[in-house]
This record gives sequence, C-alpha cells and structure tokens, in this order.
Amino acid sequence: MLKDIISLILLLVSVFLAFKHGWDTFNYKNNPESMKMMQELGIREGVIPIFGLMTLLIGVLLLFPGTFFLGNMLNAVSIVIIMALAVHVGDFKMVLIEIPFLVMPLLMIWLKYPFKDRF
Repeated sequence: MLKDIISLILLLVSVFLAFKHGWDTFNYKNNPESMKMMQELGIREGVIPIFGLMTLLIGVLLLFPGTFFLGNMLNAVSIVIIMALAVHVGDFKMVLIEIPFLVMPLLMIWLKYPFKDRF
C-alpha cells in the first residue's frame, strides 16, 4: 500500500510538471528565462513547439496504465536530451539539476502504475 501511495505521489508530480513545462514551452515568448535557457542549449525557435507537444503528450501518457511505461520512457529520454545539450554547451550545473528529474521516471517504472490492480 505504501508503494502505491509513493507511486501515486510521484505520478501526480510528474503529470503536473509535464503539463506545466509543456504549457510554459508553448508560452516561451512570455518567459524570457525560458527563452534564454533554450537559446543557451542551442534549441532553435522552430523546434520549441515540438518539445512542448512532446511534454504534453508525456503528461497524458502517464495517466493511463497501458501507456504509463511509454510515458516514463519518453520523459527519461527527453531529460537525457536536455542533459546532453547542457553538457554540449558546458552547463554542468543544469546537468546536476536534471539528475533528480531523471531518477523520477526511472523510479516510477520500478514502482509501477499505482493501484494498477484496482483499475
């Protein structure tokens, strides 16, 4: 039961972050910090909506037991991409900041979908 509660909390946090980051990515012009970070990582403006759409898709995939694993895998891959871009430009502080966010989807895969047997 405790495992399910921890998994549920991580799921809710991950879905919230996915929708928040997806929304923020689509509204990057209103947020100068996000725009600066993306430019520093070498992300061109035309690619930004793709990142936003992918992030929103990840949030939706996490909600359903059948796509939970895929959502977590895509989430982990997107974080690794961000970390690789940060290493490429020499921003090791960002790499270190992203480590807990990389651990989260991997931990969620290990814990499995919360209350899977009940839904």
